[in-house]
Amino acid sequence: MKLLVTGGAGFIGSHLLEYLNAQHAHETVVFDNLSSGSAKNVLANMKLCVGDVCDEAAVDALFAAEHFDAVIHFAAQTMVPYSLQHPQEDCNVNLLGLINILECCRKYNVKSVVFSSSAAVYGDNPNIPLTEDLPLLPTSCYGITKMTSEHYMRVYHDLYGINCTVLRFANVYGERQGEGGEGGVISIFCKLLVQNKPLTVFGNGEQTRDFVYAGDIAQAAAKAVALTGYNVINISTGKETSLNSLLDAFKSACGHELTVNYAPARSGDIFRSVLSNKKLEALLGFVPQMDIEHGIPKTYNDYLARRKEGL
Repeated sequence: MKLLVTGGAGFIGSHLLEYLNAQHAHETVVFDNLSSGSAKNVLANMKLCVGDVCDEAAVDALFAAEHFDAVIHFAAQTMVPYSLQHPQEDCNVNLLGLINILECCRKYNVKSVVFSSSAAVYGDNPNIPLTEDLPLLPTSCYGITKMTSEHYMRVYHDLYGINCTVLRFANVYGERQGEGGEGGVISIFCKLLVQNKPLTVFGNGEQTRDFVYAGDIAQAAAKAVALTGYNVINISTGKETSLNSLLDAFKSACGHELTVNYAPARSGDIFRSVLSNKKLEALLGFVPQMDIEHGIPKTYNDYLARRKEGL
């Protein structure tokens, strides 16, 4: 199978490329504008095409030349605060970029598309664990573009018969993570610890999130290529992890006590969050395996090494 991975040079995309390379199941082409990713993340036996999903002509030329069987679409604007400050750019990248991909899939008879959505589509919903059939009420421009993208995926399946699978990511973390976008608090803690600065926790630290390792995301996305029809699947551990437990994992990773300041809880912050992964297990026969006790040291040590190298 010939596979296109958009955004493959980025954080989560790089984990996907590693997994695909280990499986030896696909010929993989990467399309990335390298705005946040790095060409170093693309393996030597994979073709890198530098370009932007917002460039309709460039996307069309790529599809015309390569004749893909399937697409995994990871290229996106991923930062919630940035989406609120720059809603036009967020819409252009996340929505119009997807439409360019879907139109080429229709035009060039691509069989399957796997799309990276987000738990942000749920908004602040207290009905946890969150299941895929719950109403969507996003509270950010980022969440709105992801929700709307899911509808485009559904319509392109209904009208044109393209197999379309939506993956709603929980809080993603792992090696090569940047300092914004997915993961949030883990990126912030890594940065502050490397700088020997104290950590700030808003509230009592018992608020929870569902932290899922990028390598597990990669496996799920690769497996999802084989699905038929239209599917919406949470990619999550299905487990609540408190910020205090996260701090314990960082303490083990650093090998020393942490300086932590507890500040008043922020208005509007979600206290508990976890996504159900029962549908993931039912459709793909897979649930994420990495726990934070092992994943946080991998993430922190990678961050430390990259900062020492000036990356």
